Amino acid sequence: QLVESGGGLVQPGGSLRLSCTASGFSLDIYDVGWFRQAPGKEREGVSYSSHKDGSAYFVDSVKGRFTISRSDYRDTVFLHMNNLKPEDTGVYFCAAPAFKDLDAMNFNDPAVYTDWGQGNQVTVPS
Repeated sequence: QLVESGGGLVQPGGSLRLSCTASGFSLDIYDVGWFRQAPGKEREGVSYSSHKDGSAYFVDSVKGRFTISRSDYRDTVFLHMNNLKPEDTGVYFCAAPAFKDLDAMNFNDPAVYTDWGQGNQVTVPS
């Protein structure tokens, strides 16, 4: 099980940070994906972090505005969201796949993941 924190209400152009850690295991040997679900829309993959080399991937809609980092022990993953826009509004989830590496082709498939966070609301009013 993954535990998330962060999120909230922020004005356009503002920033938020989401964090994701695991209960019962450590994320230092797992890739971590981030999803969001806007009202009335399907859950979509936003980015993922590789545990092997620390690289990260972002979809075009957030590229240049969102970044990912890990804690010193790599067991907490942070999604830094800058220059937030109203279209970024939604519930954000972190997720980890057991025994599988993420790539640009599979990270957007919820079926790849075995553990999910509870979701955190991010609201950017228009």
